[in-house]
Amino acid sequence: MTHRLNTNKQFMIGNGILAFAVIFVVVIFVYMSMRLQQQKKEERNFLESYTLTLERGFAGDSISLFLNDSLLVCRRMTDEPFSLEVGRFAEQSALMIVDNATEKLSLFELSGKGGTYRFEKEGEEVKLLSQE
Repeated sequence: MTHRLNTNKQFMIGNGILAFAVIFVVVIFVYMSMRLQQQKKEERNFLESYTLTLERGFAGDSISLFLNDSLLVCRRMTDEPFSLEVGRFAEQSALMIVDNATEKLSLFELSGKGGTYRFEKEGEEVKLLSQE
């Protein structure tokens, strides 16, 4: 009978070693996958650019322009039109125009293809003019 118990014990030890080997291989592949995915994110560059033009109604106002969560400009507008060209740096982009005096926010979604965007201000409202 000792021979039969010894065989079962060897079988269980073999299964345990095999299970740990499988878990180890899975962990290695998950780690490699996550590392490659992180490298792809870091290497992502976009060729598109946005040209933002503040046409009329902004003279004398203190304005902040944000693209996603990045501050592009924070200044008092002295001349019209004010134009700014910025490269695309994210999958989706939104432009926020903030009037610093009233803290009124105007939000505009930008195309993933880039382009020229023109804005004008009438009273408290900022309007997007037709694209060219």
